[in-house]
Amino acid sequence: MKNYAELWIGYGKRTRTKGTDCLKKIRLSGVPGSDRVLRSAVKELQTGLQSMLEITPEITFGAAEEQPPAQSGAQILDRETVRVSLEGEGLTISSKSGAGIFYGVCDVLRTVACEGDIRETYAAGKTLRPSNPLRMLNHWDNMDGSIERGYSGKSFFYVDNEIVLDERTVDYARLIASVGINAVVINNVNVKDAASYMITDRYFEKLARLGEIFADYGIRLFLSLNYASTIEIGGLRSADPLDEEVIAWWKDKMAEVFTKIPTLRGFLVKADSEGRPGPFTYGRTQADGANMLADIAKEYGGIIIWRCFVYNCRQDWRDRKTDRARAGYDNFKPMDGDYHDNVILQIKNGPMDFQIREPVSPLLGGLTKTNQMLEVQIAQEYTGHQIDVCYLIPEFREILGFHTFCCQGPDTVADIISGETFGSRYSGIAAVTNTGNDFNWTGNYLAGANLFGFGRLAFDTSLSSEQIAEEFVRMTLSQEDEVVRTILEILLPSREIYERYTSPLGIGWMVQPATHYGCSVDGYEYDRWGTYHRADHLGIGVDRTDKGTGYALQYHEPNASVYNSPEKCPDELVLFFHHLPYTHVLHSGKTVIQHIYDTHFEGYEEAQQLAAKWESLKGRVDEEVFENVRERFERQLANAREWCDQVNSYFYRKSGIPDEKGRQIW
Repeated sequence: MKNYAELWIGYGKRTRTKGTDCLKKIRLSGVPGSDRVLRSAVKELQTGLQSMLEITPEITFGAAEEQPPAQSGAQILDRETVRVSLEGEGLTISSKSGAGIFYGVCDVLRTVACEGDIRETYAAGKTLRPSNPLRMLNHWDNMDGSIERGYSGKSFFYVDNEIVLDERTVDYARLIASVGINAVVINNVNVKDAASYMITDRYFEKLARLGEIFADYGIRLFLSLNYASTIEIGGLRSADPLDEEVIAWWKDKMAEVFTKIPTLRGFLVKADSEGRPGPFTYGRTQADGANMLADIAKEYGGIIIWRCFVYNCRQDWRDRKTDRARAGYDNFKPMDGDYHDNVILQIKNGPMDFQIREPVSPLLGGLTKTNQMLEVQIAQEYTGHQIDVCYLIPEFREILGFHTFCCQGPDTVADIISGETFGSRYSGIAAVTNTGNDFNWTGNYLAGANLFGFGRLAFDTSLSSEQIAEEFVRMTLSQEDEVVRTILEILLPSREIYERYTSPLGIGWMVQPATHYGCSVDGYEYDRWGTYHRADHLGIGVDRTDKGTGYALQYHEPNASVYNSPEKCPDELVLFFHHLPYTHVLHSGKTVIQHIYDTHFEGYEEAQQLAAKWESLKGRVDEEVFENVRERFERQLANAREWCDQVNSYFYRKSGIPDEKGRQIW
């Protein structure tokens, strides 16, 4: 049996790859002894070609231009750019850094694994330039081994409050670097218990070793930081960012941390959010808190990534003016330009919290003078827990392609987070990751497509969802064309199918509280979290127009006017922005209530069709893989049926309007 723990770097035998003769002689720029990532690239190249093609390449080296360490996003992109070309009878891979060479090597190995034509692919030369300077994974791992919103077993970083370093650690670094990831935050943003002591001697030795493993593959180490460390481990009574005693404590601590963990690149901070301490406690601004830490870290080349997930999490459900969706913009837009140049604001893709459908956050494009990066989630917290198949790359591409109208030039989210739009010093994209210590890393084998896909898309935002999915399937599950087509027919529509049988028209949040899996239409309706659908016997939706909470007006024109109007607003977001009667006619020609009925019946039926497609692969994919996915489809179908029946019954009972097609509603 193939070792599926290796996923897309399993490097099984390939017989249909063409033009492989040019792989016998490969020239790399650089000197192996002078660049640790180049050494890793050579090893990966040798391993991959020997395993897939039984080729032992003759590798030679050419001089590479000496480069100082990259200190800005533009320098990172320049150093990591790589060119792969045919020269004579061999292949040349050239870059200004070992990391660039590694990405070039992985592109070649990917072409081999997908059974492409090597000569045709590189005949005219192929230049790979990363789309984003920072391409980051955020782990929500706790040091006791649990993972907040983890659906793939326990942490492989921590057991019983100790850091684990083993062969799997190296495999993880290889795995994510091979798709272009260059930064990792290794602990939960909700820093608690033993994790508060990660910036002490208790963990320095192993963190330094972990940082070295990452550095071998061009990955920068980040830690989540407890903003109140001065109180919780420092013995002070305050965490006021303008308090001289607090500043002095952080100066001493940062000097120690950056000295003891030489590869450390910086910190991720969640402050003033969901009970986390922060500068608001002391009447200070978010910029005060971020800048205090950033000014100290700057001496060591450090970066502070400050999350914008700040909102009132004790809202009264009776209050119709306070709007959680407004909070990010309201809290951070007024301070645009106040943040120092080594602070990056990390902004969730939507204004709420990783729902299957949200508008793009107005902070993306709203901020014009501040470094910013996008945060998405590949852990399927609200999208099926890696039980239900939900290929998220089409959603991420929609987000990246969204026009913010923030300027006359390049204005998409992809343009902004690349640093192009505003010339940001630091920028990029991060994903809350979906990995754990399950044998296959992601629980459901098909959920591996989201890990693979995020890395590929972060590196090259021009890639299509179809190309990424096909690469994943061919590299990981099968090279048989018919099998590949069938799995693509499962993956590519899965996000839309999940959306159809869950929350309608952008409303969101109809999930079981606490677990966030399964249907509970009113589960959050009378809670404190600001996550309401406001359904009554006449209609449903939240009025976020100029007559409601005003959230729609946080966007640039023409987006503001489009979202502010129920006639112009896209159907898929209309209930996010408007409270509408069940009889309101959508652009599709259907009423709101009929849309709810139709999509939920259709979504359940389509989920059954996905499961049937998978059943057709019995005996054509590895038995372990088949049974793993088959069992999850059983759970997905049970989940989809409950969503279908509960949502349709709920709104039939609310509205009293029957399904015009006469289907059974309970």
